[in-house]
Amino acid sequence: MTKRELGWCLRWCAMVMAVVWPASSGCHKEHHVNRFVVPNRGLGPMTIAVAPAINLSGSADFDVNRFADLMASELSYGKGITVIPVSRVMAMLDAKGLHSVESPTVALELVKLLGANAMLVFSVTEYDPYDPPSIGITAQLFGQRPGQGSGLDPIALSRSSRVTAQTRRGASKRVLAQTQRVFDATHDGVVEDIKRFASQRDADDSPYGWKKYVVSQQAYVRYCCYATIRDLLNGWQQADLANGVRD
Repeated sequence: MTKRELGWCLRWCAMVMAVVWPASSGCHKEHHVNRFVVPNRGLGPMTIAVAPAINLSGSADFDVNRFADLMASELSYGKGITVIPVSRVMAMLDAKGLHSVESPTVALELVKLLGANAMLVFSVTEYDPYDPPSIGITAQLFGQRPGQGSGLDPIALSRSSRVTAQTRRGASKRVLAQTQRVFDATHDGVVEDIKRFASQRDADDSPYGWKKYVVSQQAYVRYCCYATIRDLLNGWQQADLANGVRD
């Protein structure tokens, strides 16, 4: 091979590498993108519809539909979970002349009509978004198990600090999971949980760091929705009402 031919060969190889290297590097990065996932140890793969939020807090400072959308968004991170959005549930309620899912009977009927496995029904029982924020949520996951006893009324549950053993036994076959908690940012356990949550999300992109999820109203609502979903997907029948946090 002459020097001229060798030089041409080297230039050709360099041109090929210039094209191939960026392409292969981009594919490598795309392959290693990690998506945040909420563990699902208690329920397994399911299709879940999310009902509009029920406001029992006495506060008019938040949009119940936006709150429900954030709940559905966090539910979509659940491992093996397919989410039917709030808008579809609302359309079905409108067709029936209803504004919210206020009974197990309605929840189970909608589950069947929507082709879902379960319906997530939740109430906002306390809402104080200002630093330090405090938000209370009562949530139940109703499964399509007809003829197996009566369910729990989410409104009645939210008005009580505890679920009676008798009611729990009667509803256990239709309520797949439930949780009732007040997320109070003055409690150390809640603060530590927020820090763990923030470290897995985009807290580093904010000048507030993890405190973004305390000073931002919407960000704190998102954290509360995440913690509620985490409880439900891991089969906890009732979480600590004060500041208990489970990993």
